[in-house]
Amino acid sequence: MRSLKVLALVFLALMPLSGLAQSGSDSSETTETRDEAAQDRNARETVENLEKPLYNPFVERYVLDELKLLRSEMAQQRVELTEKIVDRQMDSIDRGVSYATNTITYFFYLIAGVSSILVLVGWTSVRDIKERMNKIADEEVGKLVETYEKRLEAIERQLTQKTRHIDANREEIERTQELHALWLRAGQETLSANKIAIYDQILDIRPDDCEALTYKADEVLELGEVQWAINLCQQALTIDPDNAHAFFQLACAKTMLGNYDQAIHYLRETVKRSDTYRESMTEDPALEPLYGMEEFKALL
Repeated sequence: MRSLKVLALVFLALMPLSGLAQSGSDSSETTETRDEAAQDRNARETVENLEKPLYNPFVERYVLDELKLLRSEMAQQRVELTEKIVDRQMDSIDRGVSYATNTITYFFYLIAGVSSILVLVGWTSVRDIKERMNKIADEEVGKLVETYEKRLEAIERQLTQKTRHIDANREEIERTQELHALWLRAGQETLSANKIAIYDQILDIRPDDCEALTYKADEVLELGEVQWAINLCQQALTIDPDNAHAFFQLACAKTMLGNYDQAIHYLRETVKRSDTYRESMTEDPALEPLYGMEEFKALL
């Protein structure tokens, strides 16, 4: 009894200590929850106050990776479909050959039986029957061989066509990967001369790339080569007559040459095709001589 009383006293003494420990842990958990909520609110306020995207090439990289994955899956599906078609046609050929072999075998049995009867009757000799049987068999086998040779040639043509198509898709994927790497390099370069060299490499791979032509014109304007930039923009408009970026670069070039009326005309064409350039019109230093003109203000 005395030992039980001692244990009860010890338990009652420890009860307040456990309550204090539990309250301390609850207070620490409440403090951590409040800190996490404050960090969440700060992150949301930072994201909501963003005025520009963090890094556009990430979006381009995502789109190109999705295109690459899609093309790879399409190529794999074509290969699998071709393999299935070839397997089915080969099975059909095997069944046809087996059927022809069985037919010829039964035909031989039938001829052998008939020839035996004729020999017994005395109609002709066994040698004549054998020669006639071989002739008929050769004719039938020749017809079957000719039919299946034509089918095999058709299968071979289909396989050749599918192989060429798969090779073309593979080359297109490789070109897309190379172009993507060049665009990333151009976005990381700071010197206009280096950017122009990269755009030239892009145009070597894809000469009708209007985006590369217009961005090259932008860098050429930075170097003061106005006429060169005009030629590049006109080349881009020849490929794509509705390219808004080409019209915008032409407006900048005409402003640098002092042809303000033509510059306003090209800015109108730009705004017709894309309203997003209204903000760029007020930020591009090449268009500063137009800021005081009423026509320019009307565009804004």
